[in-house]
Amino acid sequence: MPNYAMVIDLHNCVGCCGCDIACKSENNVQEGFFWADHTVRTTGKFPHVRHVHIPTLCNHCENPPCVTVCPTKAMHKDPETGIVKHDAAKCIGCKTCTLADPYKVISYNKKNPHLRWTEKKAVIEGGTFSPAELAEKSQAPFPYYNPERAKTYRGVRERGVVEKCNFCDHRVKHGLLPHCVVACPADARIFGDLNDPDSNVNQLLKKYPPKVLKGELGTKPKVFYIRAFDRA
Repeated sequence: MPNYAMVIDLHNCVGCCGCDIACKSENNVQEGFFWADHTVRTTGKFPHVRHVHIPTLCNHCENPPCVTVCPTKAMHKDPETGIVKHDAAKCIGCKTCTLADPYKVISYNKKNPHLRWTEKKAVIEGGTFSPAELAEKSQAPFPYYNPERAKTYRGVRERGVVEKCNFCDHRVKHGLLPHCVVACPADARIFGDLNDPDSNVNQLLKKYPPKVLKGELGTKPKVFYIRAFDRA
């Protein structure tokens, strides 16, 4: 069985944040939530300035603490793919997983998601649609709704549950790559099977010494970083 992982080549990454946008579009992620995100750090004084950009997402750990603490098994590790998934139907909203998650990549729906698209007041009365009218005209809960996401994970999550990156499992199960990988203009994201010695991820991990985030915690992340965003 496959054991999926992702390699992020920071040398190729241009910091465009296209992965963030692609994730939101593909997975119906609401405003203020970030399944795909990034950290940015700028140090030094001109002209000796160093800029570091690190894309982040759920690490789909081999030893995921969020799974260990979940009392209902809503947060679970798929034995057939190694992907850490979440079952909203089992979630009781206790947020124990968010407390155990050292990477802070799990979001909690305190309110009903996508509330903006229920607003009936237009920005320009008589000149623009209201958000509710636009959602109605698009015949979707909100204009960028992707029904493919709803095939394996609720398209619109309800209030009182958590959510996070699932490596686009609805695509992976059909042999497709996660949308952030496809959308990257610099091919900085590589997705593949750790159990396949000939996979692209394994070839890169052999060629370049990888790093992981907070590896000292023993979670064994499966998002690996190779090379550097900026060697200045």
